[in-house]
Amino acid sequence: MTDLKIREQDLVDNPTPRVPICLVLDSSYSMSGEPIDELNSGVELFFESVKNDEVAQWSAEICVVTFGGFAKKLLDFEGIQNQSIPTLSADGNTPMDDGVNMALDLLETRKREYSDRGVDYYQPWMVLMTDGEPTQDIASSVYRTVQMIDSKKLTIFPIAIGDGAHLHTLEQYSPSRKPLRLKGLNFSEFFEWLSQSISRVSQSTPGEKVELDVDGIKDWAVL
Repeated sequence: MTDLKIREQDLVDNPTPRVPICLVLDSSYSMSGEPIDELNSGVELFFESVKNDEVAQWSAEICVVTFGGFAKKLLDFEGIQNQSIPTLSADGNTPMDDGVNMALDLLETRKREYSDRGVDYYQPWMVLMTDGEPTQDIASSVYRTVQMIDSKKLTIFPIAIGDGAHLHTLEQYSPSRKPLRLKGLNFSEFFEWLSQSISRVSQSTPGEKVELDVDGIKDWAVL
């Protein structure tokens, strides 16, 4: 059975409203060594935490796109029980525009599949993490992202890694939510917070506003 058929059948077998989450992650050469290792550990913790949540495991769908040298789809949207945890490696420059655009394209495709199968979904989330400056013009992806946010079709969490990441760049993607700088290499703390937030969302009604754990942010972000 093709991947597309499996993805479509999953929506038939499990009609639970979905929480689509795009992880758009910098995997450029500057992330080599401890940063990419800690990022991998954080992503693994995120997947395991969601899989172990009695409600979120049936709702969460995760897409993983990296941008290091070129944009790469490591994982497309699908029921998390059918997904394997990807391993990230660091190399190349920082084509952020390509990475964000690829993630948005994957999201639009999955939303059409939801609609075609009559499956409801929550407002999608995007996590954009980078440790540096993009090496290409980001106007295209910024425009698309801001349009979706303004239309209440996307929530974004822009995260700066280390002192080399410029908050001004991330601010362009986020007209209403200020970007945050990761505290050291506290990826696991961030992804633990994210999994708990996804659990809250998956227990709500689609369209209902969910308050995030603001106090928990101090565990992983420089405030």
